[in-house]
Amino acid sequence: MNTRSKSTLFLMEQLIVIGTFALCAAACVRIFASSYFMAVEARDLSYGIRVAESGAECYKAVSGDLVIAADILGGKIVDLDEHLQAVIFYDKDWELCDENDETASYALKLIGERESHDGMDFIQGSLVVSKLSGDDIISFPISTRYGHTRGMAYE
Repeated sequence: MNTRSKSTLFLMEQLIVIGTFALCAAACVRIFASSYFMAVEARDLSYGIRVAESGAECYKAVSGDLVIAADILGGKIVDLDEHLQAVIFYDKDWELCDENDETASYALKLIGERESHDGMDFIQGSLVVSKLSGDDIISFPISTRYGHTRGMAYE
């Protein structure tokens, strides 16, 4: 009887040890999975900021002319009811791609509207970098003085 009670205690101890290791393994898997998703999110934010910076600089350089900006950035113009929108598509590796390409994963959208303030014309707009699934990565307002780039006038 003494031998049977020792083997029962030994089996219970083994079950407790196996259960503890299983809980630790589950916690480690969860931590690794969350770190992967955090790395993907950080990568998207990093590339999104780079793309947004390029888009904003181009927008400013062409004085808010979305047609020229879309052409320089490799995108296309979408004609919405009240304003134009330049859209540039990127694949999962943040390389330029076509809208119809199956690998298209991200989009840079430049939206602008002409406004007048104190006798000067400005292009007020917004810049949005988003996943095609709908989640915005970064967005901010942008503006530039209309028709003045390096001392030259555009009309």
